[in-house]
Amino acid sequence: MNYCIVIPNFNHTIFLDELVSKLVKFNLPIIMVNDASHAQATALFRDLALKFPLLTVIEHQINQGKGGAVQTGLLAAFKQGYSHALQVDADGQHNLDDVEKLLAESKRFPDALISGKPVYDESIPKSRYYARNITHFWVWIETLSFKIKDTMCGYRVYPLAPTVGLLQQQKLGKRMDFDIEVMVRLFWKNIEFKFIDTAVDYPEHGVSHFRALEDNLLISWMHTRLFFGMLPRIPQLLLRKLK
Repeated sequence: MNYCIVIPNFNHTIFLDELVSKLVKFNLPIIMVNDASHAQATALFRDLALKFPLLTVIEHQINQGKGGAVQTGLLAAFKQGYSHALQVDADGQHNLDDVEKLLAESKRFPDALISGKPVYDESIPKSRYYARNITHFWVWIETLSFKIKDTMCGYRVYPLAPTVGLLQQQKLGKRMDFDIEVMVRLFWKNIEFKFIDTAVDYPEHGVSHFRALEDNLLISWMHTRLFFGMLPRIPQLLLRKLK
């Protein structure tokens, strides 16, 4: 088992030095995907790569969205020979004290996708909170299961072989819809999931790239596709429940 860390990043700079400083303590290679950030952010990313030898920066010339950046990082990690990738977002929301818990659970269950299950405080915007609950409802329908506890937390350990296999077979959403879609489709492929409670904070000076109208429309269209994709899988999904 060979681990690395993947960070998608579009113009997140405020917490980045602190984030990378904490992550390098785990002595794992870090692949950060610069999703066509502005010039000042790009310069910072390059400076950090010089400061931290474990950090490699891959640059998109055209913005592809968070999901596109994650996919680039996962594909690069697999090509470089890593078996698992820990995804960490660059916006300072994730509790890095739980990195060891996620990695330990992955080593116990190497074929499973290990995901954080968010525990929120009062900082979460109410619109985001209710939108997550709507997505949970649709995911339960699309999988005919309550096993997936959360699909929107970008703090997870991917087993790369089945994940990259899916990416090579299926075109997935490249924006905020990716985190949800990849988990549903991996569930359809009988990948096991494990969830670990983790505190999620919305920092006071944090920047969110979630677009209320555009991303909610993308997510709605994704749920429509997944619902109709679930229909021919109903016998298979019901058989799994019986087993």
